[in-house]
Amino acid sequence: MHETVVEMLARNAEHAEIDDARFDDIQNTQFPDAVTICCSDSRVLQNDMWGNDVPGEIFTVGNIGNRVTQPTSMGHLVSGDVMFPLWNTDTEVAVVVGHTGCGAVTTAFQYLTEDVIQPRGVKYCLEQLKPHLEEALSVLPEDLSDVAAINHLVEYNVDHQVSRLVGSEDVPEDVTVVGAVYDFQDVYSDRRGKVHVINVDGETDVATLRDENPDVADRIGRRWEYGRTPTAEQT
Repeated sequence: MHETVVEMLARNAEHAEIDDARFDDIQNTQFPDAVTICCSDSRVLQNDMWGNDVPGEIFTVGNIGNRVTQPTSMGHLVSGDVMFPLWNTDTEVAVVVGHTGCGAVTTAFQYLTEDVIQPRGVKYCLEQLKPHLEEALSVLPEDLSDVAAINHLVEYNVDHQVSRLVGSEDVPEDVTVVGAVYDFQDVYSDRRGKVHVINVDGETDVATLRDENPDVADRIGRRWEYGRTPTAEQT
């Protein structure tokens, strides 16, 4: 067997040594507090970012570009892997988590601005990101480096995914939808690994969000408030 798998199994043995009573109440059912829709990226620690090592607390969904919908014959619908916990496990919180330096957004950006060859499956996923990111290119602040442009588009993509959830007739009205960015590139602060809230139920104005959520005001911030003149910090 490949050495990598052997090493993974050894670490799993350590994982299994933890008190197995932690599964007692969830062997036959689950009621996670939140569903997170994260970008599939080896640098994004999908459960660990929340300090979570308890099974049953977070329902984690991952795909490239933290997408929440899928195209169907009836138009774009919220993906079943997102809807399942919202409908079947009484989960009342959905958190869309983008991240700085997102490979999917980077590749989509390149796909829009230059010739990029990708396998068909990857191209299919990029096609789901392309329309709204293409719109964003026309309103990006001028004179941004590619790196800064990509991190602006990360926020734009999170906002778009949040809007898809907020606007869906399938998502229960009592579900709180939060958009966030996981930062390991010192973009939002010098504390790598912090999650920064940028959107709550479609509200993106930082001042409003901080007023409405004073207990986490220091965790709310954006690089890009489109429609407003960007500050030096935002560019």
